[in-house]
Formats: sequence, C-alpha cells, structure tokens
Amino acid sequence: MLSILIPIYNYNAVPLVKKIKEQAHKTNVLFEIICLNDASSLFLTENQELAQLPCVRYEISDKNQGRSKTRNQLAKRAQYDWLLFLDTDVIPVDDFLIDRYLPFLADEKQAVYGGIVYSEKKPEKEKLLRWVYGRAREALSAEKRQKNPYLTFLTLNFLIHKEIFKIVRFNEDIPNLRHEDSLFSYHLKTNHIQVTHIENPVEHLGLDCFENAIVKEKESLFALKNLLDQNLISADYIKMGKLLSDLKKYRLVFLGQLFYHVTHRLFLKNIRSSNPSLFVFDLYRLSYLCSLQTDSSK
Repeated sequence: MLSILIPIYNYNAVPLVKKIKEQAHKTNVLFEIICLNDASSLFLTENQELAQLPCVRYEISDKNQGRSKTRNQLAKRAQYDWLLFLDTDVIPVDDFLIDRYLPFLADEKQAVYGGIVYSEKKPEKEKLLRWVYGRAREALSAEKRQKNPYLTFLTLNFLIHKEIFKIVRFNEDIPNLRHEDSLFSYHLKTNHIQVTHIENPVEHLGLDCFENAIVKEKESLFALKNLLDQNLISADYIKMGKLLSDLKKYRLVFLGQLFYHVTHRLFLKNIRSSNPSLFVFDLYRLSYLCSLQTDSSK
C-alpha cells in the first residue's frame, strides 16, 4: 500500500531508513522502502548496509542523474499506489510519522506535506545562516503553511498518490541546481491538485556551512532565472521572481546590478556574522539575481 522513497546523495541514510522501517512495521501497513543512491562518492560503505535490511531495496545509479530524475526513478520503481518521499538528511521527530500519514491514504486527489523543523540548539557560526533561515522561512506550522499551501510545500517529506504523480512529475529538463520544489508545487497549483498541510514534521539534519550555503543559494537564483526565462513558472509565484519582475517593469534592474557589485562584500560580512540578518540576505539574493540579467531593459 505504501512505497517509501528515499533519494540518497553523499549522506548516510541508514539511521533514517532503520527508524522509518521500525515505524512502518508497527502500523501493520503493507510497505516497501526504496533507496536510490545517485552515484554518491561518500558513505558508500555505510549505505551498503541498506541492501541487507528486509523490506528495503537499495540501488546505486551508474551516473549522477540529479534530484529530479532520481525522484522520478524512485516513483517508477514503486509497486504500491501511495508514495511517501523523504529526503535522506532528515529524521522523524517522534515515532508516529507513518501513523499520521495513514488517514490520508483514503483521498488520492491531494498531496500531503508534513513539514520540517530545525534543532532548537544553535549551531556553530559557520552553519548559523542556514539554521536561522530554515527556522524563520521553512519551519512553519501547518496552520501558517496552509495559508499559502503551494509556495510553502517542500518535497523533503510528502505523501502523494501515484496517479497524481503521473500528472505532476519532477521536471528532468531543468538544470540540476535548485527550485525543483518550486516548479513541482507550481505544477500542483496549475493542475488544481489540493495540497494539505499537517503537523507531521521531520527534523532537517544536513545544515550547510556558510560557503556551501552561499554556493547553493547562487545556484538556486540561477535556476530561478532559468525557470523565468523559459516561462516555466510565473514571475509572481516566487517572491524573488516578483521583485525582479517589478524592477524590470520600471527598468531598474541596472540599479540592482550596481548595488550587488558595490555592496555584496558588506552583505556577505553581515550574513556570515554571529547575528545574520535575513533582510540583508534578501537584499543580497535580489541584487545577485539582478546581476545575472544580461539585459536590464527586459
């Protein structure tokens, strides 16, 4: 009845798989766990243990396919109608993650998102930006998420029926950068598929250090530019896209470009500090997005 799908890339998935497997057994639901390693170079020895676990299927891709294709491949391998996607760098906060999803198996015309939380413990300075951002922008209650159900939907912990997933799959044609979540939720919205938010979070464990966080953010903004340039997503769907659209409307992108070149070092100093400002981070992101534009008149 339930296929639990876990994409793996350079992370030890054994703790997550063992905990999820234990929870699923306690519910007596018919289940399988499929783990697809996207040609990782790290934790290969540790993850090999997954191949020995009952009810777990562990495969390794011959070459790196990217997040979108890996998730689609997982869905293709699933034998059951209900798909529960979990990212590998998360862990359930209690013993009832599977239990809380089971009541929703009766309605196949929706996607269900359980949410995410971050540790209450403040991390070291190098991981502080991602922790502050995650707690403020991602770790939202179900009530808050439901007010903007599509934009607050993340693909690290969600349930969906296979027939719905056939309609709304991950786009394999976009660069393997970021914003596959945004495009997936946008397609849910444009296909009028309901998103239901519940209190069933996982804790995000894989906090990036500052350098990696900035690299990924730049990749994300480049990916957003690509989505907008190809008209794959509406400019007003994502806040940064809407702000860029407004700047283009009034032919002010050049100011954002100038702002980035003049101030980005000061911005980086702030957001790398022990008290990073998300307002400054947003200014940095918007100005960097402007710097990617080749024609400020558009």
